Amino acid sequence: MFPEAAESSDMTAGKEELGVERSQSIAVLIPCYNEALTVAKVVEGFRSALPDAVIYVYDNNSSDGTAEIARRAGAIVRRENRQGKGYVIQSMFRDIDADFYVMADGDGTYPPEQVELVLEPLRRGDADMVVGNRLQEFTNQSFRPLHVFGNKLVVGTINLLFGAKLKDVMSGYRAFGRRFVRELPFVSRGFEVETEMTLQALDRRLVIVEVEVPYGSRPAGSHSKLSTFRDGFRVLLKLFNILKAYRPLLFFGGLGLAICLLGLLIGIVPITEYLETGLVKRFPTAILAASIEIVGIVFGLAGIILDSLNQHFRELSAQTVKLLARPADQT
Repeated sequence: MFPEAAESSDMTAGKEELGVERSQSIAVLIPCYNEALTVAKVVEGFRSALPDAVIYVYDNNSSDGTAEIARRAGAIVRRENRQGKGYVIQSMFRDIDADFYVMADGDGTYPPEQVELVLEPLRRGDADMVVGNRLQEFTNQSFRPLHVFGNKLVVGTINLLFGAKLKDVMSGYRAFGRRFVRELPFVSRGFEVETEMTLQALDRRLVIVEVEVPYGSRPAGSHSKLSTFRDGFRVLLKLFNILKAYRPLLFFGGLGLAICLLGLLIGIVPITEYLETGLVKRFPTAILAASIEIVGIVFGLAGIILDSLNQHFRELSAQTVKLLARPADQT
């Protein structure tokens, strides 16, 4: 189902070399951009915590020798030329075949020794995605104040829209089952891909489990690639786009209702005059109010139609997944 022949051979070779059974295969995915100071420690940490796993480092055009350092530390190194974490994750999920996937940044802020805690809900079959919640245990140097505020703002909005009780939607420490990786398409280019993962999982009613993990600070000389305002805007834009795409009735219906209320507010005067005198004395105002009402109704109808189409697409998607999962002798 995936164009992964070359990568699968690497995975198979790695599993044979490590003695890992196909049904228990684990891939550790580490996206990296200029993480020469920390990547070796991260790779070695996961090798120690998961000796049977195959560790992949995807280098995203680093200029500081990250790829070679990761290779010497024992990782299988791949390169993603398209700049952006979203592109890296798209390639990882497309190329690598495993039963469980663990994803962590290469900056050394996530603890590899906690990986079994992150994997446990997947092993029990209790989750489709496990997220390492960083917001319960972190140092003052780990987050900028605006990052904490922005995370809480986005989390609160998502919880309100989807009826969820999540605490951290931007964590880069995650684990996935095969179903999650095969079913969900991702289109984000940058770091907002983590938010997209959460939103798409919620929309498809997949099970998300959060576990608390400590979040460390970067070592001296290592710098965050995040920009508080630019990346915060991109996350909010992604949230806006997902709301428009996955909650069209709420988005267009709410917008249509607001427009109709505006039209009603503008039309109060000509309506009142008509009720009192039987005449419409303010034709321009009446025409403007009627036009605005029509626009609001069109938005509302668009929300209803798009919501119906979304429901049909979900049904088709579920049916497609069932057909793809069916053994060959039953097709």
